[in-house]
Amino acid sequence: MPTTPFLDLFGKSPVRPLEEHMAKVHACVKELCPFIDAVIAKDWEKADQVRDEIAKLENDADDLKRELRLHLPNSLFMPFSRGDLLLLLEVQDALANKAKDISGIILGRKMQFPDAIADQYLEFLNKSVKASEKANLAIQELDELLETGFGGNEMKLVESMIEKLVAIEHSADNLEIKIRQQMLDLEKSLPPIDVMFIYKVIHWTGNLADDARQIGDHLQILLAK
Repeated sequence: MPTTPFLDLFGKSPVRPLEEHMAKVHACVKELCPFIDAVIAKDWEKADQVRDEIAKLENDADDLKRELRLHLPNSLFMPFSRGDLLLLLEVQDALANKAKDISGIILGRKMQFPDAIADQYLEFLNKSVKASEKANLAIQELDELLETGFGGNEMKLVESMIEKLVAIEHSADNLEIKIRQQMLDLEKSLPPIDVMFIYKVIHWTGNLADDARQIGDHLQILLAK
């Protein structure tokens, strides 16, 4: 029976496709930084180019997700179930979807952040992207965890990564609270429809950190089993 490069990944490691998917997801999320830089600079041509890259990476992640769903065996010689892996896959996928949503709504409306919150929003976004980065690093350790039997220094390393991820997500939450408070002071000076969409983008940016934290939570559940 012929095999595909994707199926060959299972022969090398039962969790390698999950790692590949998470790497693609984070590549998608981190493109939000140059995208927002272009938006703030009102360089809509550049923003459009980066948005295309975000959409491509999100589509690539979707393709990997479908392949993983189709070909993940019902029974794996692993200390966790197929269902656990599929649940983790869904949480990872939410990150890429949210990055695509954020870039789409901003570009579609050619949104501008008020000068009074532009720097704060960038800080908030960078913190949320940092959470995605930490989640990706933790997921990339699954191979090593399997090889070491979920013990020793490797286990401690991943647990430390998850603790740092939790701290980053908490910091992102605090930044979201601050930027919302700043927006409250600006509401009366902005068109109501703009205010509504700015709040939506702020909320979705917070979702990035929340979803990354959920990846850490699900990984911790796997470790506990």
